[in-house]
Amino acid sequence: MSVKIGNIDLGEFPLLLAPMEDVSDPPFRFVCKQSGVDMMYTEFISSEGLIRDAAKSRAKLDIFEYERPIGIQIFGSEIDHMREATEIATLANPDLMDINYGCPVKNLACRGAGASLLQDIDKMVKMTEAVVKATHLPVTVKTRLGWDDNTKNVEEVAERLQDIGIQALTIHGRTRAQLYKGEADWTLIREIKRNPRIKIPIFGNGDVDSIQKAADWRLEYEIDGIMIGRAAIGYPWIFREIRHFFNTGEILAGPSVEERVTVCRTHFEKSIAWKGPKVGVFEMRRHYANYFKGLPDFKPYRMLLVKEDNIETIHSILDEVADKYHNILPVGEMA
Repeated sequence: MSVKIGNIDLGEFPLLLAPMEDVSDPPFRFVCKQSGVDMMYTEFISSEGLIRDAAKSRAKLDIFEYERPIGIQIFGSEIDHMREATEIATLANPDLMDINYGCPVKNLACRGAGASLLQDIDKMVKMTEAVVKATHLPVTVKTRLGWDDNTKNVEEVAERLQDIGIQALTIHGRTRAQLYKGEADWTLIREIKRNPRIKIPIFGNGDVDSIQKAADWRLEYEIDGIMIGRAAIGYPWIFREIRHFFNTGEILAGPSVEERVTVCRTHFEKSIAWKGPKVGVFEMRRHYANYFKGLPDFKPYRMLLVKEDNIETIHSILDEVADKYHNILPVGEMA
């Protein structure tokens, strides 16, 4: 059955790209879209930054037609600022607005934003209602199980936020106290799906890093779709491989080294085009290790790539990688 957020038809069991700071920018989203992701979100954007017209926050509003459907995710601690930021972000013409109530990072949570709102559900409800009223777009939310093991209140959150108008909910299967440690537990996510009061789509997030896990958890936890974050960094093919398995029941072969180089090069070129040569080269450095994970004795090439500033030289190094490893299958392919 097709999953819908408002009038947005995401098809059957959509695969979503998580909003990740300093990762989910337009260059990265481009390669994920090419690999078949069904819906994407911007990096989370500070409401304070938007209303103060901060250049970094405004830049994150950049979205492109080929990315649709795409949501803009915002966070903040002040209800009035979130309302105003929603009005600003709506002008960028995304397909939906998303609120971050899940980020556990200290400088967010300790400033009363992100997952810290899980300690004040009444305020979370008021803030969400203000965002819903400030835009004509569908509003969705991303959150966690609760603040810690003693306050797993996401079932209450789901009902109350649905009641004031959100149209989908993504739940990361950890508490704020866990950060990204330990294993994600999707049990409460399944309980929310089984709640007869819940009518909106429920998406699971956390630890989906293989075809098998996606297939198993789809059945075990009864969710409407999966949001994938860290597992897509340097491996956007995870969306293609999971979708192929769902459609055919077959395991698709992982990308060849030639394809890895091609996609890495595309990411690099998009990074330069969007960020400019200096920042584009610098910020691409964090991705090389992931793109070429599993290649034997790759470290010397990685060191060359992360130290090099010249664009043409980087292209030459990538050419050399393609030549040297063209007959080699990386160790530990997705399965």
